[in-house]
Amino acid sequence: MFIVIVIVTVLTYILPAGQYERIEKDGRSVVDPTSFEFVESTPVGLLEMFSSIHAGMIEGASIILFVFLFGGALGIMQATGALDSFIKFVAVRFGTKEKLLIPLMVLIFASLGTLIGSAEDALVYIAIIVPMTIALGFDALTGFAIVMLGTLATGFISGITNPFNVGVAQSIAELPMYSGMGLRIALLAVFYVVAVLYIYFHAMKVKRNPELGEYGKFRREEHEQLDKNFRMSKRHSAALIILLVNFILLVYGVIKLGWYISEIGGLFLLSGIIMGVIGGLSPSKMANGFISGAGDMVSGALIIGVAQTILVIITSGGLLDTILYYAAGLVEQLPPAINAIGMFIVQLFLNFIVPSGSGQAALTMPIMAPLADLMGVTRQTAVLAFQLGDGISNMIFPTSGVLLAGLAVAGISFTKWVKWVLPYLLIQFAIAIIFLIIAQSIQYGPF
Repeated sequence: MFIVIVIVTVLTYILPAGQYERIEKDGRSVVDPTSFEFVESTPVGLLEMFSSIHAGMIEGASIILFVFLFGGALGIMQATGALDSFIKFVAVRFGTKEKLLIPLMVLIFASLGTLIGSAEDALVYIAIIVPMTIALGFDALTGFAIVMLGTLATGFISGITNPFNVGVAQSIAELPMYSGMGLRIALLAVFYVVAVLYIYFHAMKVKRNPELGEYGKFRREEHEQLDKNFRMSKRHSAALIILLVNFILLVYGVIKLGWYISEIGGLFLLSGIIMGVIGGLSPSKMANGFISGAGDMVSGALIIGVAQTILVIITSGGLLDTILYYAAGLVEQLPPAINAIGMFIVQLFLNFIVPSGSGQAALTMPIMAPLADLMGVTRQTAVLAFQLGDGISNMIFPTSGVLLAGLAVAGISFTKWVKWVLPYLLIQFAIAIIFLIIAQSIQYGPF
């Protein structure tokens, strides 16, 4: 990201500055496509480049603080042990019902990903699920895929109420928070079915012939046995009910009351505290849980600020509208649906450089949103192109810290994972294109 900052600073000396006029339309700022003109260049100096980092942090402050607040609330929830307890309960309850276990476990992790944006926190479940799947006669790859394909490739990517990709992108694009939920629910359903079938066929193949399995750092002869007597405590059950009520209130507040990131962050913090009280946490433990959860978000939050720094430099150097002008000129002759697919492919490869959903949204949406206006693509479709491009590549790019950390926990090599998951990603790629075409054909909105 710092290299990109240096590059765009140098470009302020090379590329001509330009400017569009902005007009108000339905309460939002949009580009007037007929108003572009070249203006006097304003190159960014060395000291200004470093000063822009502070300015970028200020520009992204509202989103950065939301990420910290949400992460802290999630840390309290995890400190109660309710989520871990629920996963173990499901594993024991359905451990002998193989045809139900895989769909159910994928659904649980997909729900965590799509509702609360679980990503890094899903890593702790790999150590639970992988030994469980081996104990049931499957392999480590089955357990790893249940967690990762469920959380990231099904849940996080669809982002029904995911604050880290859709929430950040929509706020930057000036869209109502979590608007367009219907199409994302359909996207979740399709990705869910594909993930379950893909994992299930592999698991059954290993079940028939264990020699075909990939066991990572585990051995079939020394796997961890399931605790058949495990039961959820009443405290954990009650805490999970609070979490369910939280999501019901969240959906109602966003749709009916127009809640935004302040209200959403406050709701999660309130729910986390209530869960902590029910879970028997002392005030100190709740505080430590909050700090731990917020601490897990530091890298992602800082990336948002650094991404905003790039935008600050591009804007200061007069390059933002120049980039929009030339980009629009390249694609203005193409059908809008093809433009949306082009956005998707750009986001797909950008994720190699910026493997953070919120960071990538902060970097690209300030350009993609007005570019969508110029090309006749709805801003909601531009957000969809972003979340699809970001989500699919998370499962294969070696710059994805979550992926590499998860593979290390399971003891599965990166090359073996890529070979196994590549056909699945090609299917996802095709589904993404279909949904983008649908989105533009129905003028996926509200705008």
